[in-house]
Amino acid sequence: MSAKRLLAIAVSIGLLAWLMADGRWRGIGEVFARLDMSTLMLCAGGFGLSYILRALRVFDEFRAQAAGRFGTCLRIVLIHNAMINVVPFRGGEAAFPLLLRQNFGVALPRAIASLFWFRLQDAFVVMALAAFVWPGLPVVLKAACILGVIALAWWLPRWARAPHDWADGKAFTAKLAKVRDAFAESTRHARYGWVWTIANWTVKLAAQAALLAALLPAAIDVGAAGALGAELAAILPVQGVAGFGTYEAGAAAALLPSGIPLTAGLQVALALHLFVIACSVTSGAIAWLFPAPKTPEAAAAARSDLQSASSANDGVNTRSVNE
Repeated sequence: MSAKRLLAIAVSIGLLAWLMADGRWRGIGEVFARLDMSTLMLCAGGFGLSYILRALRVFDEFRAQAAGRFGTCLRIVLIHNAMINVVPFRGGEAAFPLLLRQNFGVALPRAIASLFWFRLQDAFVVMALAAFVWPGLPVVLKAACILGVIALAWWLPRWARAPHDWADGKAFTAKLAKVRDAFAESTRHARYGWVWTIANWTVKLAAQAALLAALLPAAIDVGAAGALGAELAAILPVQGVAGFGTYEAGAAAALLPSGIPLTAGLQVALALHLFVIACSVTSGAIAWLFPAPKTPEAAAAARSDLQSASSANDGVNTRSVNE
């Protein structure tokens, strides 16, 4: 097992140990008791709207392959989101390209490049929003951070689409050329990708901020700082199992400048995290119950996979006989 996975497991075990000490699980129940049904429904509705906005982002980029099937795009987003929260070490990310291939026949390199661009857009938007609302940050520094993020987000797709001769290089460089070209294609196809991404994160962070503010209880700007801290922690390369540990630590650290003690911050952040996971897993399970019909392209891709597997097996059998 790699050192990265060992560290991720250690982070999660550390959080579990903290929970088991001093009966803190009972404290989680007391935290949830502060919420009324209207707040829960409003926040759940906010998460639902964010799922729809993410599905619109997928529908926009793969509109030719989707052929008007927005429901299938929503199903892909919901299952992918649930898998991220269930499968350890971000392994659930693999669901996105596999579902695109299964439902629309999208080639895996193209789908993986699209996921990579999604995640970059997410990171750019979260960093810009964090700089904008972070408490105590000088205005000049806020403006510099936001302009830096915007400049990088503007330059990166143009760099990917620029002419290059990487394919003429060595084997490793030629492989990188394919990745760069797939990434360039992904940035070219989403007409309103930034609109959907900004709208999604605005709604999602607003729902998380409202829930965190109600859990504390505190002002909405305090809840926004905690929600941004949690999402920034989710960008880190090392994550706890299902994000446990890193998510809570990021939120609690962001709440410290507002005078929220670390223990209280960790407790409300855990309650928020459990609510987020409950929403994603429930919606993903519902989406799983409604299978989507495959497009002709997806059926052709499936047949191609079967033929490849059959050819490989034939080759193995031939070699065995010859040997």
